[in-house]
Amino acid sequence: MEFYTEDGKNLSSDNSTLVLPALSIGNVGQLAVDLLVASLKAKRIGYLDDPNVVPCVGNDAYWPSPPGELALPLEVYESSPDALALVQQRSPIVKGMMVEFARNLANFAAANGKKHVVVLSSLEFGRWQSIDMSRFCPSGSQIHYLSSSKSDGTDDHCEKQGWKRLPEYNPTQRMWKHLDDLAKNAASEVEELPFEELGDEDYYASLPYAALFSCFKAKGLKVTCLLCYCSEGDNIPDAFHLADAVSKTLGLRPNSSQGNEGGSWTVPLSWKSVYGPPPDMSLF
Repeated sequence: MEFYTEDGKNLSSDNSTLVLPALSIGNVGQLAVDLLVASLKAKRIGYLDDPNVVPCVGNDAYWPSPPGELALPLEVYESSPDALALVQQRSPIVKGMMVEFARNLANFAAANGKKHVVVLSSLEFGRWQSIDMSRFCPSGSQIHYLSSSKSDGTDDHCEKQGWKRLPEYNPTQRMWKHLDDLAKNAASEVEELPFEELGDEDYYASLPYAALFSCFKAKGLKVTCLLCYCSEGDNIPDAFHLADAVSKTLGLRPNSSQGNEGGSWTVPLSWKSVYGPPPDMSLF
């Protein structure tokens, strides 16, 4: 993985917290990062180039008058007032290369002075086994988390927010142990798990957030995964809920610098075209 800065810009080691998405159902993690970049007025400082990421290109996603600058698969932003760096990922990982990508990203984070990594992702609603109605927020979502703070994945700060540790996390389960081995050793040194023997208990550890969690943890970084269950469709409400969780975790106040004491979220310009124009009401 190579990091290329824009002219006159550098990645600051003072911004010790890194926020990034792990691609999953509904792209909720990516949408939440969009909200954070737009609302914190984060500045793009460069790009990451990794052979394990599918190439893509597009126009500027955030500003009212796009200047024609290209948006690439892995963009790096900084919000220095919040001591925060963000990575936005706009295309998927090449099949079978997720752990290698996660290892490269963990090396990048550690080499650039990051201490705490917050991973944002989503989980398939159909696999939700035990719904705790007492922990629902008004939007109908429920945040789960996974942290490297303790060996069992719990974190006191997350618990105080009323969030629930992902119950399917079990560091002694074979798939999680396999991920830890891959994160610490070269793939050629780790015996592969037979694909035909994998079952439902291996599902959660097979998702992208799990590879990122294991690789960042292996580099000695604090990792917090914030997760929400959802289905494919209009996932914008889920993105707001996940962005709110990041704000609570890191003490952010989006847009508060503009005189809004409580802060609020800025919707990126690119979201206006997500579902196309409104329907022609003369049809009804």
